[in-house]
Amino acid sequence: MSEPIVLGIESTCDETAAAIVRGRTLLSNVVASSMEEHARYGGVIPEIASRAHAEAFVPCVSKALADAGLELSDVDAIAVSAGPGLAGCLAVGVSGAKALAWSANKPIYGINHVIGHIAVTQLQFGPFPDDTLALIVSGGHTSLLHVEDVARRIDVVGTTLDDAAGECFDKVARLLGFPYPGGPHIDRHAQQGDPHAIKVPQGLTQGQAGARHPYDFSFSGVKTAVARWVEGAQAAGREIPVDDVCASLADSVATVLARKAMRGCRQYDSKTLIVGGGFSANSQLRAKLLEFGRSNGIEVRIPELKLCTDNGAMVAMLGVNLVEADVRPSAPDFPIDSAMPLTRISM
Repeated sequence: MSEPIVLGIESTCDETAAAIVRGRTLLSNVVASSMEEHARYGGVIPEIASRAHAEAFVPCVSKALADAGLELSDVDAIAVSAGPGLAGCLAVGVSGAKALAWSANKPIYGINHVIGHIAVTQLQFGPFPDDTLALIVSGGHTSLLHVEDVARRIDVVGTTLDDAAGECFDKVARLLGFPYPGGPHIDRHAQQGDPHAIKVPQGLTQGQAGARHPYDFSFSGVKTAVARWVEGAQAAGREIPVDDVCASLADSVATVLARKAMRGCRQYDSKTLIVGGGFSANSQLRAKLLEFGRSNGIEVRIPELKLCTDNGAMVAMLGVNLVEADVRPSAPDFPIDSAMPLTRISM
């Protein structure tokens, strides 16, 4: 098979998505988000998200096929996110994908959605060099991974010990009165503020804790420090300099992520850092990683914004890698795994 054509289906959280990739070419990419339905609750409600996936599944897949000018029979394989994610949401996407695979007699791959965030960069930057490192930054994950073979072997170098970067931003955003999702609001305000106005700690970088966890991440203390500062200012009757608070928070988080990623690259003698996950859309993080990359001689590959958030293209692209590597398809009755470990690439 010269260039496999794979239909990718994503439903881990609040985006229903379907895309078709042929080799390293994106033929279609359709995303339906239920984010607005969750905004009034200040976070994703799994039951509402699951219902939205059920409603959007057929229209998304149909449009992805139509946009690519293909029938389901033209597809070589189907890939679907089997985890990690919200169990009810995963169940909708996986059961729909299984039905498609069974009806069209196509192989199916239940893939790790987080690893998809790594694979998708191939659409923009091409194949992975040897000893590539990947920084995953999303709402629930902040992880540093060593990509030995994206289809067969990935090792965890460092991971989140408490709050992920995205969680930290969302919690501070709520404190500042921003609507859900808070990350984009912090990003916009941070662009207008002074990143050195407030002293924000840099988690797991100092002393014994930093030495014990050189590649792990902790943003719970960062969130708490910002909350205490805001509460103190409010108690003293001072006006909160929102732009400066956002800029200081964003600079602290981006600096920690960039420093630890560069240290990991040195440890593994890697000249390439891949960045993936919804939080990689943050403009301060993108700028900081590119700046540190230039000064350390590391090529930093950050995908375009539409490929940062959850999408079907990343699922399809990982599916292409699995097909090309002759990895055995998933069993027809494979389960979902809402806490799928990052070392597991497919079911």
